[in-house]
Amino acid sequence: MKGQKGYAVAQSISIGRVRPLYLLKAAWRQVVRWWELAEQRRRLAMLDGHALKDLGLSRADVLQESERPFWDDPLKR
Repeated sequence: MKGQKGYAVAQSISIGRVRPLYLLKAAWRQVVRWWELAEQRRRLAMLDGHALKDLGLSRADVLQESERPFWDDPLKR
């Protein structure tokens, strides 16, 4: 019984150490995703009229998209 109790304590300690690393990686991935969104919106705003026409977008569509905050991720809806 003592061996089992020691194993359970050791297991709970190792799980506690892994969680902060997981949270740090998840936070980093979120920051990278936000940076990518902001960069895509900046590049979209720099396109000229011909490129927008090829994409089927108007300048008003681009302005609306480029004014969205970086944390407004369309894939998270």
